[in-house]
Amino acid sequence: MNPRAAAARALAAVLAGKASLGGSLPVQQKNVAPRDQALVQELAFGTARWYNRLEALARELLNKPMKPADQDLHALLLIGLYQLLYLRVPAHAAIAETVNAAVSLDKAWAKGLLNAVLRRVQRDGEALLAAVDSSPSQRCAHPGWLYKRLQRAWPEQLDAITSANNLHPPMTLRVNVRRQSRDAYLQQLAEANIAATACSFSPVGIQLASPCDVQQLPGFADGLVSVQDEAAQLAAPLLDLKPGLRVLDACCAPGGKTCQMLEQQSDLAEVVGLDLEPARLKRVEENLTRLQLAAQLIAADGRDVDQWWDGTPFQRILLDAPCSATGVIRRHPDIKLTRKAADIAALASLQGELLDALWPTLEVGGILVYATCSVLPQENTEVVEAFLARQPGARALDIVADYGIVQPCGRQLLPQADGHDGFYLARLIKLSASPQQKNRESAALRSSFSVPVRSAAAWQRS
Repeated sequence: MNPRAAAARALAAVLAGKASLGGSLPVQQKNVAPRDQALVQELAFGTARWYNRLEALARELLNKPMKPADQDLHALLLIGLYQLLYLRVPAHAAIAETVNAAVSLDKAWAKGLLNAVLRRVQRDGEALLAAVDSSPSQRCAHPGWLYKRLQRAWPEQLDAITSANNLHPPMTLRVNVRRQSRDAYLQQLAEANIAATACSFSPVGIQLASPCDVQQLPGFADGLVSVQDEAAQLAAPLLDLKPGLRVLDACCAPGGKTCQMLEQQSDLAEVVGLDLEPARLKRVEENLTRLQLAAQLIAADGRDVDQWWDGTPFQRILLDAPCSATGVIRRHPDIKLTRKAADIAALASLQGELLDALWPTLEVGGILVYATCSVLPQENTEVVEAFLARQPGARALDIVADYGIVQPCGRQLLPQADGHDGFYLARLIKLSASPQQKNRESAALRSSFSVPVRSAAAWQRS
């Protein structure tokens, strides 16, 4: 298949609300030659990255919107615009290839339309973009609702955030310190002619000068190193893991933090990985196997505690809560297309429900780390502040670090052009149990005593 047509079909699925690029793109990449798969990804990701600006330009160019049945054609037009504005493809080649891709979509009738629209951009693009860019949100290619929220939350950092969101993300590694030191692995990379530097904040992080296939990394298959953003690497150390502790990693897929815990402290009593979707736990299992680690994995809704908790308290909990993912837009640019303003309140409600449900499973004196890859306070410090107001036995602990921005609760990391993603972290300690938890623990204790009594009586009868 024509690679531009393949990219258009992947993007059309996102525009229609049927899939994310993570789901639609691999399907379409299988339909092109191996040498064209990287091009398909660049076209789909790049167009999604600049979608809001490109879409505004398309509205200026078209007399009327395309029909829903022509969503793939509309996506192809946006891909053509992306090539003209952002890629180094010669204009004549970008136009010709995009026009010809309409044939692969079985829409040869649209060749004339595509040709006329793209040639107008080639001719009058500067004036057309001036009109589009009169809107700040369109100029930086962010949906209006998100731009306004970022502007309200981070007025001084707004330009830096939106600029970082539109960049290609760095590739960052986490060294398995059970196997070797970071310095030793940096030396291995140098010997393999892979340029890299130590991360600024994570003591086990390495950032590559340019991304590469993981199979090119020395010892990747043997578990010497994993791919994980630096900000995500900062969560596990906040748990203060010690030998003999029982740890819960809630919402654990794809397992990066689960594995980091086990790498960081090899003498934990148990690590339980909990995630809603069984399919996602397969990825966790794959990562554990590659790193030669083990954890108990459970597929369940974290809020439905009675269905998955055995009553034995955890001394540490990591809740990497479902969120808007507004801190990792550069890695998943289709977030700009799929996420809606109404989602934020719903996510904040879910995050609060998870905190409330998991808190009773934490032992008094235990620590819970709350994390998201969001940059919106409504999902972060505001969720934690509301939780603390509901739970008098909980207290926020200071995070003593040189990263991020101090919040009323926790620290907020914003995406850095040459560094980590956007991420939020809060550290909570349990000072006392709630009355409801005390009643539950008493009932569990009575239940635990009744089992051996019945068993003993049955043994005596036999």
